[in-house]
Amino acid sequence: MIIKQKIGNINLFDVGNRSIDLLQIEWYEANKRILHKRTGSGRELVMKFLNEAQGLTEGDILYSDETFVVVVNILPCETIIISPTSMYEMASVCYEIGNKHLPLFYNNEELLIPYEAPLYKLLTVAGYQPKIETRKLLNQLKTTVSPHGHTESKQSLFSKIMQLTSS
Repeated sequence: MIIKQKIGNINLFDVGNRSIDLLQIEWYEANKRILHKRTGSGRELVMKFLNEAQGLTEGDILYSDETFVVVVNILPCETIIISPTSMYEMASVCYEIGNKHLPLFYNNEELLIPYEAPLYKLLTVAGYQPKIETRKLLNQLKTTVSPHGHTESKQSLFSKIMQLTSS
């Protein structure tokens, strides 16, 4: 079965008597434009989002007919969790993670990062008190910023963030 777009989300869709067939995906597969997977019941799906990545989220419905619906389920994974104690700490942690071009997720005032041992050690040494837990990575922060240090004011992005959080 070829899927070219998502048709809704389970939270806003009347399933009725149809059975739910889960499509289990990893967090990093959620933004793929082309993906071949099998559902929980063994149905083969080929996702071809040709215009742009659809950005699959938990509960998205990819297919529906009279008997079943295919629903996206993002699998939990080992995660680094940081609970910043201030806006200053939030800004500096986000800067450190963003400077490494790593994906960053936000949920219930916690920052979540897919587990990497070197990053965990770096955050521990820096005094941030990270935890490791198994969690679903659902709300990825999307950022588009100009390169730091190359603006007309010669002020880095980090300096601007620090000014905003200290005023």
